[in-house]
Amino acid sequence: MPSTFAFSKLFCIGSLSLLTCASWAQNTLKIGEINSYKAQPAFLEPYKKGMELAVEEINAAGGVNGKKLELITRDDNANPGDAVRAAEELLSREKVDVLSGAFLSNIGLALGDFAKQRKVFFLAGEPLTDKMVWQNGNAYTFRLRASTYMQVAMLVPEAAKLKKKRWAVVYPNYEYGQSAAATFKQLLKAAQPDVEFVAEQAPALGKIDAGSVTQALADAKPDAIFNVLFAADLTKFVREGNTRGLFDKRSVVSLLTGEPEYLEPLKDETPNGWIVTGYPWYGIQTPEHKAFFLAYHRKYNDHPRLGSIVGYSMIQALAAGIGKAKSTDNDALVRAFTGLKFSTPFGPVMFRAQDHQSTMGAFLGYTKNEGGKGVMVDYRYIDGASVQPSDDVVKKLRNE
Repeated sequence: MPSTFAFSKLFCIGSLSLLTCASWAQNTLKIGEINSYKAQPAFLEPYKKGMELAVEEINAAGGVNGKKLELITRDDNANPGDAVRAAEELLSREKVDVLSGAFLSNIGLALGDFAKQRKVFFLAGEPLTDKMVWQNGNAYTFRLRASTYMQVAMLVPEAAKLKKKRWAVVYPNYEYGQSAAATFKQLLKAAQPDVEFVAEQAPALGKIDAGSVTQALADAKPDAIFNVLFAADLTKFVREGNTRGLFDKRSVVSLLTGEPEYLEPLKDETPNGWIVTGYPWYGIQTPEHKAFFLAYHRKYNDHPRLGSIVGYSMIQALAAGIGKAKSTDNDALVRAFTGLKFSTPFGPVMFRAQDHQSTMGAFLGYTKNEGGKGVMVDYRYIDGASVQPSDDVVKKLRNE
C-alpha cells in the first residue's frame, strides 16, 4: 500500500490543479543531503540513522514552522564532481530547500565552492579541513563538526606533556590528512620548540601498504607518532604496527581513533594508552546525551556512533536555523545561522559569526584494550569554543 507521501506526490504529478501541487509542496521542507555512503559506510550508516531519528522527532513535534521535514539523500561516489552534480540535481529537479552533508574534506570544499557560486545555503556536517571555514570559507557555507585545527588543538597540550623530541607523522594523503598533519606540526612546534619531525608517511586514502608504511616509520626511530589514519587504513596500520613492535615504548597521539566507528573494529588488537579524540557513548551521563541515547537505542536496538551524533545534530541545527529564519530564502538562512544557538546530544552549540564554524567539541582520552575490545578511558569533553583561534587570526585566514 503506498504511503500518504507517495500518494500525494503521485496525485500532484497527475493533477491539473497547480494549486493542489503548490499546497502539497508548501507543507514540506526538503533537505537535500549528499554523502559518500558507499565509500565510508562505517561512519555514514549510523549518520543516516541519526538524521532519520531527528527528522522523525521533529515531525512528531509538529515540524518546523508548521511544515514537515523530508530528507532526500544522494551518494557522491567519493568524487567531488559527482557531489556537485548531485547538488545541482537536488536543486533543479528535487527543488530542495537547503543543501547539507559531505564527509570527505575534498568533497566538502567542492560543495562549499558550489554554494558560493550559486549563492545557496550549505551546511557541511562532517568534513574537517580548516579550509572549509577559513581559506575557502564563504558567506553561504557553515560547518558543524569540530575542525582539524580544533581537534589537534585539543591533542597538542597532551602531546607536549610527553616531552618527546623526535616525532613521526602518518596521515591519508588528501585534504583532511594534509590539514591535520600541518596543524599538528605547527602547534606542537609552538608548544615545544625543540621538537623534530623525523619521518612522514602519507599513503593514499584507502590504499595503504601498511607493511611498508610501518617499516618506514620504525626505521626513523621516532620517540612518538602522530596518526591521522582512520577506517580500514587504521585497522591495517595497527595490525602491522603491533606485529612489528612499532608501538612498543612509543607514545602515540591519534586523531579520531576513539570514535566507535574506528575503535571497535580493532577489537583485541586495540593498543593501550594512545591519546585520542573520540566518543565514549557508554559513559556520557548528561541529560541531553541520555535522552538521545535512549531514543536511538529504542529505534535501532543499537548504540550510537559518532556519525549518529553528527547526523542527528545536523538536522537539529537545520531545524533551528529554518525556524529562526521563518523562511528558506538563502540570504535569510545565512542571517539566521550566523550566531545561531541550538541543542545537540553534547549540549548547547552555536555557529560563530566570525567563520561559520560551530562550537561543537569532542572528547579527549586514552585507548584501552578492555577484554578484547577497544574503549576510551580517562576522557573529558572539550568545548569547541575553547580551542578556536582569535577573531584577528580568523580574519587573516579568511582574507577579510
